Amino acid sequence: MNPNLTIQEVMTSELVTVQPNESLTGIREIFSKHTFHHIPVIENGGNLAGIISREDFYKVAFVLSVEASKPTHVKNRFEQLTAHDIMTKYPLRLSPDDTLGLAADIFLANKFHAIPIVEDGNLVGILTSHDLLSYCFNSPVGEQVETEEFEES
Repeated sequence: MNPNLTIQEVMTSELVTVQPNESLTGIREIFSKHTFHHIPVIENGGNLAGIISREDFYKVAFVLSVEASKPTHVKNRFEQLTAHDIMTKYPLRLSPDDTLGLAADIFLANKFHAIPIVEDGNLVGILTSHDLLSYCFNSPVGEQVETEEFEES
């Protein structure tokens, strides 16, 4: 892997996003239709407001199911709670021009697995630990060595 490669070369740029007022019912539908584990929350035409992980969603759903006395109560709470209520506000973010090495260091030092990529205040992509692993797995083995030898010449 070339740690100096920019994030924009590897990030996912086709995103499914939600607005802060999206209900938990809507979020559940998104997670049930897709295999990804993070949904960026955007407002004002693309500004990143937060991020929701699948784990965060399931924790809230579990707490609601334990606290609820009736199934209708759970359904009502799902319709009342919004993305804003459960999202991680002000998540760490990187720029498309930042390096994969920086992103890898952040993943290794923290317990989250997705970093929103923001340019000029707007969400332009997301980099996940899965994206990084996929890139590393599919990269030619000699890529970094060849780059280093070329730079020394």
